[in-house]
Amino acid sequence: MKRQRFGAAVALLLIASTASQAVACPFCSAVSQTFTEEIESMDAVVIATLVGKPKLVAKPKKKKLAKTAVTTPQKKPGLPKRRLDPKREIPKVTFVITQVIKGKALLKGSKTIETIYFGTSKPGKSFLIMGVDPPNLQWSTPLPLTSRSLKYLNKIVKLPKKGPARLNFFQKHLEDKEELIARDAYDEFAKAPYADVRAIKQDMNRPQLVAWIKDRNVPASRRRLYLTMVGICGSKADVPMLETLLKSKNVRDRAGLDALIACYLTLKGSNGLALIDDLYLKNKKADYADTYAAIMALRFHGTESDLIPRKRLLKSMHHMLGRPQLADLVIPDLARWEDWSVMDRLVKLYKNADEKSSWVRVPVINYMRACPLPKAKTNMKLLKKIDPAAVKRANTFFPFGAPNRGKGKKSSS
Repeated sequence: MKRQRFGAAVALLLIASTASQAVACPFCSAVSQTFTEEIESMDAVVIATLVGKPKLVAKPKKKKLAKTAVTTPQKKPGLPKRRLDPKREIPKVTFVITQVIKGKALLKGSKTIETIYFGTSKPGKSFLIMGVDPPNLQWSTPLPLTSRSLKYLNKIVKLPKKGPARLNFFQKHLEDKEELIARDAYDEFAKAPYADVRAIKQDMNRPQLVAWIKDRNVPASRRRLYLTMVGICGSKADVPMLETLLKSKNVRDRAGLDALIACYLTLKGSNGLALIDDLYLKNKKADYADTYAAIMALRFHGTESDLIPRKRLLKSMHHMLGRPQLADLVIPDLARWEDWSVMDRLVKLYKNADEKSSWVRVPVINYMRACPLPKAKTNMKLLKKIDPAAVKRANTFFPFGAPNRGKGKKSSS
């Protein structure tokens, strides 16, 4: 348990050191590479149609190993002898190229390609096939395309590489009836700069976004995106709906809680923190995951937004110092935001740490290392006497000290 929490503390400090550098949708995680990314990473990309049934091609036989003097282990009695069939075959199918998206010169005029295909589609079906390693291109497993996804693919290759116009196109395909398209559209948003997402505020379909947020069948990852977007285009009229979700006992209503809290605070402002404090920060019975989600939402507002004064955010963060087992979640933020007002409380946490909260010590040491006040140096001497091993761990895992402080915003002292 100690090792797990110490590892978490390391990750948290690294996250805290880079939070203000986040450029993508703050609460979104891409599921996979987008079509655009895949195409850019390949040497050749074509649209091709299936023209025949699989042609079985024998797998190459493995070379026999030379006999050695090593004694073969005795077989366990009762087990059947395992045999490999050298005649196993793999299905290769011919496809006719109907469109070259990339790598025309590498195809050298070829009209057909052969590649492995395990599907049961009928001849005439369109596929997206990608190739690498010229001059003898190795073709990927064909991806079947419907007329809808084929049309979608032909449009995205013509889009600008970045900017609001690109996102506006993908916005029309969020929650598309074809899952392949819906996932790709979401991934484009998840990887887009947050500034670009904000730039399409006037084009966002707020009623549709709200409907998706209320839909329990929408995946949590996508729900985070829609909450982020409502935080951009929504209004105070959405606050009651968000409060209902926050207070719901149904876990599915609170899916994507970090984004839900961030959206709520964006629209409610500083006054919304009282509810978040009561539900997740002061509440010692709150689930760890819910408390962590609340901290992530506060961290977002402290680094990516000026809607709530940092001083008020810190007041909420301070509640975590009354929960020693979870205090390490916020100490890196206190240091990065130059909140030196809690130095004495942190020294007390360090002194009183037990087996259930010992991981708080390394973050406290890094806090003191980051603090420019003379008192911090005095405290460091005291902390080293109490637990020299913790100081050694801090110096080992964080040899360059705590993350950069302040990031241009006013400190709290």
